[in-house]
Amino acid sequence: MQPRKTELARTALQAHRAPLDMRQRRLLILCDGQRSIADLTGLLGQDAPAMVIQLVQAGYLSTGTGATAAPPPPADAAAPAPATPAAAPAAPATGSERRRSLVAARIYVLGILELQRHPQAAALFRDLQQARAESEVLQVLHSAMQMLPGLTSEGYCQRVRQRLLEALPLEHCDAFTEAA
Repeated sequence: MQPRKTELARTALQAHRAPLDMRQRRLLILCDGQRSIADLTGLLGQDAPAMVIQLVQAGYLSTGTGATAAPPPPADAAAPAPATPAAAPAAPATGSERRRSLVAARIYVLGILELQRHPQAAALFRDLQQARAESEVLQVLHSAMQMLPGLTSEGYCQRVRQRLLEALPLEHCDAFTEAA
């Protein structure tokens, strides 16, 4: 997935008045439709996938591949712009209470696996991409967290586990905490 800016994002970057923090602005600048989530994670840090999801939900980024979707919004950009930024500050303002979802956890772990450059990680990456059912996604996430200590340092594994627990829905966190 290679996120790209929407017209709302372009307007927000030009106006400098949008309710975006500096990290969100940097992410928007880097989202040119050419960089993958893994590239963005390498440039901005491990919370880049969660920020991408946040900005997609706020209407600043698009994950669609169609180039025809970008031109029509300029006429409509004036009307939705006031409504969308009003909703956007709620997510960053809460800080530690980010939106939790299995999709966010999945995107985060996909980025981590893509960075590993190991055959086991590549196989788990493909499995996670193809997993559709919730139980399948959770199983691959568990497998990834069990495999990661063999490929990286303990400190890195702890940071990844902590970020995963921040993204996972609360009902799934206990299973991952017990596995640690």
